[in-house]
Amino acid sequence: MASIHSDNEKKLAALEALKYVTNGMILGLGSGSTAEHMIHGLGVKVSEGLQVKGVPSSERSAELARELDIPLTTLEDCGKLDLTIDGADEFDPELRLIKGGGGALLREKILAHNSKMNIIITDSSKAVERLGAFKLPVEIIPLAVWPILEELNAMELQPVLRKTGQTNYRTDENNFILDLNILKQDDLTALNDTLLSIPGVVETGLFLDTTNILIMGKREGTTTIRRA
Repeated sequence: MASIHSDNEKKLAALEALKYVTNGMILGLGSGSTAEHMIHGLGVKVSEGLQVKGVPSSERSAELARELDIPLTTLEDCGKLDLTIDGADEFDPELRLIKGGGGALLREKILAHNSKMNIIITDSSKAVERLGAFKLPVEIIPLAVWPILEELNAMELQPVLRKTGQTNYRTDENNFILDLNILKQDDLTALNDTLLSIPGVVETGLFLDTTNILIMGKREGTTTIRRA
């Protein structure tokens, strides 16, 4: 029953976020189960005459958008996005996020960085007082996996190479993902900077300052939180 309740909260948040979408917008389309609710809702609006274009953050989201006849474009062709709507694996009271559970963190961060506004949609289980119960995904170049593992182990981050069955998980960019334990890390900005300074690390799942609005499904309604 909990999963049904959670899924309903995701849908409520997704539909509330679509109220910010207006005709002519270029939209960043997030990835993950909550974002898929949003894409389905957007597909309904497009079928009713809404004119928008989407830039997907993953191959899965692109495929879903095509199935729903949502016109797609690219950052190269459109420039700045008007609005990106995406999910999160965790968020704290400062609207800092951990993302990347679905493996799309690199493209998601590129869209967030190139968007005039970012709306995050979640269910209530994603709210935490301190980030880190969800392991932090870090995307890395396959060539560098062993030296990076050694370096992160020395930092006591307990890196685990993500697998799909018996094989190493591959992102849409054909990279690997390490999942890190950051529960003991007090300065997340410093941690993010340190991780990004390691050769072979492409991007982290720490989204520390990109969120403008967060919409959380809660029971039968939604709560909207704006960045101060």
